[in-house]
Amino acid sequence: MAAMNAEHVNVFLMATSKILQDMCGYSPKIGKPAVKKCEFSDDTIVIMIGVTGEMKGQVMLSFEHSAALDIAGKMMMMKVDKLDEFSTSAICELVNMIMGNASTVFSVEGIGIDITPPTICEGNVSFQGAAANLAIPVFYDGSGEKKIELNLAMKV
Repeated sequence: MAAMNAEHVNVFLMATSKILQDMCGYSPKIGKPAVKKCEFSDDTIVIMIGVTGEMKGQVMLSFEHSAALDIAGKMMMMKVDKLDEFSTSAICELVNMIMGNASTVFSVEGIGIDITPPTICEGNVSFQGAAANLAIPVFYDGSGEKKIELNLAMKV
């Protein structure tokens, strides 16, 4: 198995942008990718989905709590003040939709993958996978300040 190439990464980025646009009305901007350790701070919620098949690894979307509240509120069409069962479920569903969209694109390109149900992690956590982690900031509100982070630790 080899590392992902730019075309593979772009599938995940396009899926993330499309779902944020469709579900929340955001026009996200993609930041500069960097290889980094999978370490997340106390003020972070991470939704992790495993990938098996012709690609293997993990896709993690990390949200600072304020970003998770913003996005859950847009999805639920109401102000969200805390991460509870419903708002966390909305964030998980967003990540499921992103991965479903990416899986469909890969299938059309002849790359078969399966995804696991989302795992929710909060607080000071770190992960170590079989592949290097590519972290890509996604600025979702147009200001260039509010962001989520797409983390791809995948092999093809």
